[in-house]
Amino acid sequence: MKKQSKHIKKEHPKVKLRLHPRNKHRERYDFKQLVSVCPELTAFVKLNMYNDESIDFSDSTAVKILNKALLKQNYDITDWDIPKDYLCPPIPGRADYIHHISDLLRNNNYGKIPTGEKIKCLDIGVGANCVYPIIGNKEYGWSFVGSDIDSIAIDNGNKIIDKNPFLKGKVDLRFQNNPKDFFYGIIKKDELIDLSICNPPFHTSLKEAQAGSIRKQSNLTQEKVDKPTLNFGGQNNELWCEGGEEKFVREMIRESKKFATSCFWFSSLISKQSNLTYVYKALEKAESFETVTIPMGQGNKTSRIVAWTFLTKDQQNKWRNTRWKETLS
Repeated sequence: MKKQSKHIKKEHPKVKLRLHPRNKHRERYDFKQLVSVCPELTAFVKLNMYNDESIDFSDSTAVKILNKALLKQNYDITDWDIPKDYLCPPIPGRADYIHHISDLLRNNNYGKIPTGEKIKCLDIGVGANCVYPIIGNKEYGWSFVGSDIDSIAIDNGNKIIDKNPFLKGKVDLRFQNNPKDFFYGIIKKDELIDLSICNPPFHTSLKEAQAGSIRKQSNLTQEKVDKPTLNFGGQNNELWCEGGEEKFVREMIRESKKFATSCFWFSSLISKQSNLTYVYKALEKAESFETVTIPMGQGNKTSRIVAWTFLTKDQQNKWRNTRWKETLS
């Protein structure tokens, strides 16, 4: 292993305190362990400027193989891959969403997290990586419906399910024919969803997405970058849409009202603080019964989950007592 520089070794906190207490990724990556479960990672591990073992996070292939190792080490995923240029999400942040949203269910369930496959979660925009269903099923036993407007993403997700038998029958991937819809065409008649989750496209245009990528690359490499390369990948529909995150979530809220009694908690990640004002206005207009904002943090990045329900307290109690009763024993 080649030494890159003579910078003094940097002292890092042993635990990433901003991550959820149940997040398996709170400690720094142990690359020796990761390499032992995924030898393919060996080629990408090197000493950084502080003489710490790491990978080049500006290299999309290195990031993908790291994810492969993390999923194998922590979630028993023996075979995982994604097509070239598809979104390869940071695993710790995805795990944080799952753990925080499980606490939301716990708050409605006498302080106990509802677990098991009867608890059904809808992942809007599941992507080719299938990461939310993997983590949610492994950590809490939940079953998942994953939707996407990209048939290649759906096909790849089904390959991941087929190659990891414990996911079979627990994750149902559904193609969304209408890119403007969120719940229509996905939630079946009389189907009940305990919670829906979503990572909306952040940017408003391809140009904005590329500019954001250049900024990220420059920060990672500590050098000026002129050409965008996506270290975490991502197709256009994964990275940007007309109106960006704000419009995407406002439209989701509008449609969610039509499914008010089909889902207990709707939720979405909101990356941009300034979008909260528009989201709250949309929820007020839709007349949600209750709204909860859950702060999240990873490294220097701060984001939050906004969750909402249209169920009254009586309806919530009935839902809990009929669907979650077994979790109270």
